[in-house]
Order: sequence, then C-alpha cells, then structure tokens
Amino acid sequence: QFLLNHVELAFTVFGIAFIWFRISQKNKREAYAKKALKKAIATQANEPLTLHPEVDAALCAGCGACTRVCPEGDILNMINHKAVLVSPTKCVGHGECERACPFSAIKLVFGTKTRGLDIPRLNSNYETNVPGLYIAGELGGMGLIRNAVKQGVLATQDAIAKLKPKAAVQSDVFIVGAGPAGLAAALACVANKKTYECIEQNSFGGTVYNFPRQKIVMTAPANLPVVGEMKFAKNKVTKEQLLGYWEEVRKKAGIQIRDKTSFQGLEAFQGGFKIKTSNGDFTAQKVILSMGVRGSPRRLGLPNEDLPKVTYNLIDPEQYQNSDVMVVGGGNAGVEAAQYLANPKLNNRVSLAIRGMDFDRCNDENKRIINEMAQKSQVKIFFKSSVAEIHPEHLVMNIGEEKKNVANHYLFVFAGAEMPHKFLMSLGIKIEKKFGEGLAKPS
Repeated sequence: QFLLNHVELAFTVFGIAFIWFRISQKNKREAYAKKALKKAIATQANEPLTLHPEVDAALCAGCGACTRVCPEGDILNMINHKAVLVSPTKCVGHGECERACPFSAIKLVFGTKTRGLDIPRLNSNYETNVPGLYIAGELGGMGLIRNAVKQGVLATQDAIAKLKPKAAVQSDVFIVGAGPAGLAAALACVANKKTYECIEQNSFGGTVYNFPRQKIVMTAPANLPVVGEMKFAKNKVTKEQLLGYWEEVRKKAGIQIRDKTSFQGLEAFQGGFKIKTSNGDFTAQKVILSMGVRGSPRRLGLPNEDLPKVTYNLIDPEQYQNSDVMVVGGGNAGVEAAQYLANPKLNNRVSLAIRGMDFDRCNDENKRIINEMAQKSQVKIFFKSSVAEIHPEHLVMNIGEEKKNVANHYLFVFAGAEMPHKFLMSLGIKIEKKFGEGLAKPS
C-alpha cells in the first residue's frame, strides 16, 4: 500500500507538472500572437492582400486545428481561445485552415469590410458574367499551383457539361495559358474525350516556367485528371522537378500546346467564340482564361525604368555576377531573389529595399534566411526605403529621411502584379469589388 500511494503521488505530481507546462506553453504562444497582431496593426500590415481566411468567432471552438496546418507559419494563432489572423499580409490563400476546421468556422474571402479587392465576377464554377467564358488561376485573384489546378478542372468540367452537340466550331474548349490551370484544363478535356486548343504566349509551364531556378514551388500535392495525384519523393518540389513531371504527363496524355502564341481577344457569336491570337483565329464553344498575371508586373513609375538593367523577374541567377544589384520588394519573390543573387559563388554585392520596417509579406523561413544572410554581410537590407531615381550606373534611394546614391548594375523590382482589368473589361467581363466576400454562387 505504501508503494501504491507513492506511485499515485508520483502520477499526480507528473500530471500537475504536465498541465502546468501545457498552460505555460499556451500562454507563451498567446503572448506571441498578441505581439504579432499589435505589430501588424502598428505597421499597417493588418489588411490581407489577397484571398484569406475569415473566422466566425461564434462558431470557433478554440481547438487550434487551423493554426497547425498553415505551410506559411504563424498566420493564424489563438487569442482568448479564438483563432485570429495575426499576420494578414503573409497569407497567400492556401486554404488548409478552412479544410482543417471541424466546426466550419472559417471561410476564404477576398478583401475586408474596410478594404475592397477588385476581382473579375465569377461564380463557384469560375464562369464569368459572359456565358461560356471562364477564368482559372491567379487571374481570378487566387494564387498557388494547387488552387489553379483545382480551378482549371472545375471550370472545364462545367464548360463540358454545357456543351451543345454539333456546334459549328473548331474545338469544344479553347484554353489560354499552359500553366497549372491550363494543363489541368487540357487534361480534363482529354479525360472527357472533348476537343480542345491550348495556347501559351511563352513556354509550357506558364508562370512556373518564369520562376527562378531551383525555387520551391509546391509544398502539398494536387490532383490532375487522367494521372491522379502528383507524387514526389519530398514535400518541397522545385521548379525543375515540377516542370519535368508536367512534361512527362504531357507526353503520356498526348497534350498538344501551341507555344509562343499570344491571346489578343475574342468575339462571341451564336454557338461560341471567335478567338484572336498572334498565330491566327480559332473558334470554340467555351473559353478558359488561365494565363496568370505575371505578364503585368507593377512598375515603379519612374523615368529610365525602361533601361535594360531594370527587370521584374529572375530566372537564372548565374546570369548576374560581379555586379552591384538592388532588389526591391519585401515579399517572398523579392526576398528569394535576393537570396539567389547573393550566392557567394556569384560574387555580387546585393542590397534589398523594403518599404516598411520589417518583412511583413514573406513567410517565416524566408525571413529567417535573409536576416541570417544580412548578419553575415551577404546582403545589405535597407528598411523604410524606396527607389527615387534610376540612372545607368547608380540609383538614388530614399532611405528613411535621407537620399543616398547607390552603385547599381541591375535593378530587380518585385512589387507584385497588376490585374489586367482593362483588358478583361474589353472582353465584357465585369470587375467587382469584394469586401470580405467569397466567390458568388451560380446564378
């Protein structure tokens, strides 16, 4: 009995210690969350930039499932037993939180009640207000490869379901863009034995093709028609691995794509569309726009911005060696470009210009890496800075309250992309401002 009493006492003490430890850890996490939210508000980084989760506090049971699944880090966290978006500008719309919530307390929305976001009018099947014309991928306001694949499939399935027999057109579906959404759309056509035409203004892979070499482009699998789940040995998939996989899929499924063919417009007629391209006109019953927005980078709006040294993407870092390089942008694209260009083997002198006082738009891993590189003097970071003037061999920078001349051979600008709203409106597509709303339901 004496031994039994001591065992029970030991278990009781252990249980109390364990509970105390869990409460202590919970309090630390909540203190961190409150600090992150306070910082976001103070730096005006509390408004999400794209698709993001909205938490219904009345339905949230405080289980914390949503906070553990986000690939981008501490985007959602617990405050007062409720999930709160503490790092809004870092959210890229993965949607893992929505899927993980067992109480349906989370929905993905565009814009907020105070800050609207302009996006094309789409229903839940990604059809625009123009019957038969669809948008899939980032052109519709949603990024991420997995989202684009899903949208390409759903849009095509809806388009196929609405096809009319014996239409006097060249193909059932016309697909603009051969990135993830376009490839998924083409595969959906093959799976359903429907005719299609697919064009790409650059090279197969679309937006992904223009990413830097060895960039991590996927961290979660996606399902493709015909081939099923995209399987890789590791969760982190590089650009080269993904493009290689897609090329194999393309060959096995017999996908035909017209590269180097740009989309110029379309006209609706009874029974379908006449599509204008740089390589002639085509006709089809349905059209899916999946060309992304990387072709419309946001510019600085400065004189001399058309100099050859100014660019808006980075494909091969090894092209740039022994040079003074300035990268503008504190999001993932800018921070990753600075990392690649600062590789010691390239012998560049790399600077990174950030508008604010912190990296409020990149994920935690990129932030850690770039700060470590700065500590090793591999990258010089200019906070609270912007480019004031562009000259052939130098830049004039606004750094805090001062202007400073900085030697420069190459200027990389990663200030996001502008939606081609005017072009979309010329096709008859309506643009609407969303204030904390999801996709419209089918009419």
